[in-house]
Amino acid sequence: MEVDVMARGMRLDKLLAHAGCGTRSEIKRAVRLGRVEVNGAPARDPGMTVDPEGDAVSLDGKPVRYREYVYFMLNKPPGVISATEDAREKTVIDLLQAEDRVRNPFPVGRLDKDTEGLLLLTNDGRLAHELLSPRKHVDKVYEAVVAGAVGEADVRAFEAGVTLDDGYRTMPALLAVTEVRESEDGPLSQVSVTIREGKFHQVKRMFEAVGKRVVRLRRIAMGPLRLDPSLPPGMYRELTEEEMEALAAIAAGAWSER
Repeated sequence: MEVDVMARGMRLDKLLAHAGCGTRSEIKRAVRLGRVEVNGAPARDPGMTVDPEGDAVSLDGKPVRYREYVYFMLNKPPGVISATEDAREKTVIDLLQAEDRVRNPFPVGRLDKDTEGLLLLTNDGRLAHELLSPRKHVDKVYEAVVAGAVGEADVRAFEAGVTLDDGYRTMPALLAVTEVRESEDGPLSQVSVTIREGKFHQVKRMFEAVGKRVVRLRRIAMGPLRLDPSLPPGMYRELTEEEMEALAAIAAGAWSER
């Protein structure tokens, strides 16, 4: 679902920047070269006022589609940090195309550096706040490989809530065991975990609380948003209209997981 700006009166260079047409300096250069047209006439001033709703803006003869907000689903690979910038580490923003980075998206919540899977990137602060709000209790679903044989006692402990190393007692969580197999280093368990909060390293610390260790962790769902199975690690796409409508229902308080 696109959220179009309805208010009249916006600088041309700002509109083009928000539309992913380049940096402000690149846009100013394009205007000077006559590559930008407004209502069929070459634009002369990058600071001119345009109506995002009513004026026809084009760059190199192609219509410019302006959107105030963008929403991307990323399949985060391991080894990348959930931040907008970092002097030493590769960030999730570095995985985006240049035309999408200029829209200033940020990760909604965080996945650990070595955790993989679903991450929502947007520049919509209101939606991000609603998704992360503790009062919303938006479910996050993870698949994990755990060192040790996860059993019924662990399932019951997660259902009751476990006490972490800092004394915090978690909300009840759903733990399901898919498979337990033997390896050279002992048993490995394939599990799924559903939590309703997002404490630091929470899933890993919950397993540590019951004497187990997470070997691999991958998020596959956040609220109604599920990781696209056709999306390779490190790749991303825009959300579909149906996915946006489902997220908007959370912001409106009209959606419930259970």
